[in-house]
Amino acid sequence: MPGTGEKSVRQSDRKLIRKLPLFCDMSDANFEKLVSAAYLQHLPQHMTLISEGDLPDFLHIVIDGSVKMFSTHDGHEATLDIMQPVTTFILAAVIRNAVYLKSARTLTPAQILMIPAKTVRSVFGRDADFARSVVNELAERYRAVVRSLKNEKLRTGAERLANWILQTDALQGHHQRVELMFDKRTLASRLGMTPENLSRNLALLANYGVRSVGRDIKIEDSLALERFAKPNALIDGWEPK
Repeated sequence: MPGTGEKSVRQSDRKLIRKLPLFCDMSDANFEKLVSAAYLQHLPQHMTLISEGDLPDFLHIVIDGSVKMFSTHDGHEATLDIMQPVTTFILAAVIRNAVYLKSARTLTPAQILMIPAKTVRSVFGRDADFARSVVNELAERYRAVVRSLKNEKLRTGAERLANWILQTDALQGHHQRVELMFDKRTLASRLGMTPENLSRNLALLANYGVRSVGRDIKIEDSLALERFAKPNALIDGWEPK
């Protein structure tokens, strides 16, 4: 989708990208080949980046803003993930040159680096360090899918919400307050529940020290919330402090 606010890649962005596990071990020459072919796009909110069923033209890297990964079927839409800086998405489709299994749409205004898929596959075929990093990234994505499946199958909606609050608070700096970066309908879909169920579960969690105020969720008793949530590193991939 080159052409929407298209710019060359800034040196500061190159440094951010170079530090990503996917790119940090590859040769300078091959990294330069990737970023020299890339487009930096400045995109508005609610713009569709990719559509499931299409073949990949680019590997996408979120530099700024947030992107919703979603899928649709029979008139229903489900949020699968929220991608935030700095991270890649649809790597598996690019490497296999296979159709997208999900779609992507900007949740906020965003800067997206787009590396041509053919260039990625070309470098993958001749840079062993890059190839190993690709395998490691895909392995971690697979493990993330397994954790997500366990979260969905082994927990109630309220438990999923409680653990999401604890994880997000940790990511935002342990301030005992979660600032929502997207609307509650998107959060409900991401957690596999309806907006009505999200409201009921927030009300239930009030008994465990959670208070919802507009776009903020405050944690007034983190110990009570943790006892209810029962964080599990084999599901969540993290442990509370």
